Amino acid sequence: MPVAYSVDLRRRVIEAWQNQEGSQRQIAQRFKVSLSFVRTLLRHYRFNGQIEAKRRGGFVRPRIDGENLQVVQRLLEEQNDALLSELCTRLQERTGIVVSLPTMHRAVQRLRISHKKNDVC
Repeated sequence: MPVAYSVDLRRRVIEAWQNQEGSQRQIAQRFKVSLSFVRTLLRHYRFNGQIEAKRRGGFVRPRIDGENLQVVQRLLEEQNDALLSELCTRLQERTGIVVSLPTMHRAVQRLRISHKKNDVC
């Protein structure tokens, strides 16, 4: 995964631009970065006054957490061999929250419950 340029490099590029040590293209060649990086950095600096890179990624709050996670735990205690699709349906009946199978699977994993099926031959 690519990593953002260091704050030191960003600061040197901005200082070179402020000291008018060349055009944006020349500054990009001098520091061996792309012209688009220099343009984006300067635009970001002019609007926000910040040199640091923007945050990457983010945190997505789990759809099933807190009280609803306890509901899933109670559903599994009532019927420990329920299918994920059955758990989704029962959760919707009890709380009104509609979730997908992968979301339910992650909730069961967060509970650290072994969710195995009985093999019926």
